[in-house]
Amino acid sequence: MDGFPFLDIVFFAMLAIFLGLRLRSVLGRRTGTEKRRPDPFKPAEPAPQAPDNVVRLPERDRKALESLAAETDTPLARGIKAIKQADPGFDEAGFLGGARGAFEMIVTSFAKGDVASLRPLLADGVFDNFKRAVDDRTSRGETHETTLVGITATELADVDLDGSTAKVTIRFVSEQVNATKAADGKVVDGDASKVVTITDIWTFARDVRSSDPNWMLVETRSP
Repeated sequence: MDGFPFLDIVFFAMLAIFLGLRLRSVLGRRTGTEKRRPDPFKPAEPAPQAPDNVVRLPERDRKALESLAAETDTPLARGIKAIKQADPGFDEAGFLGGARGAFEMIVTSFAKGDVASLRPLLADGVFDNFKRAVDDRTSRGETHETTLVGITATELADVDLDGSTAKVTIRFVSEQVNATKAADGKVVDGDASKVVTITDIWTFARDVRSSDPNWMLVETRSP
């Protein structure tokens, strides 16, 4: 009878070894190279970002710049050369791409009445005019809706260096749907169902001696 406990211990030890070998053959051994099981509770990884936020120019605008680059004795060519001498980092193609992005942001923010987004993009005088228009619209209980269907052309109209102030004037041709509505939803100006072609002439400026690389909208007009 005294020998039974010992036999029990031997039996269970052999059983443990047998089960261990079976599990090893089924599950395999960790080598440090096996893939980890996806964690369903781990937040999803953010989508990879584009390498840059450069606004690509349409073929028409690109060809216009290529034609301009071939010219050397025009006011535009001389203006570009003067700015590049004062600011070697200036690139007319990159500037036009940025101007397209700024145009879209400003038009959209103005329609929404988002003066906070407009503030860093506009010079003081232009900002005051935009804000006054937004305030007047709000005081009448009106809202303005703009759908920017597309920018069909972005052209250099004038380039100049006045002292240390670089000025670049752009002619934007865009297709838009504009409608101003009263508090009751009735359209009081524009047409919410009509696409119109609009030409805007905007001037951007920057002090080339400043450490601030940003350009600001300093003038807007229509042809």
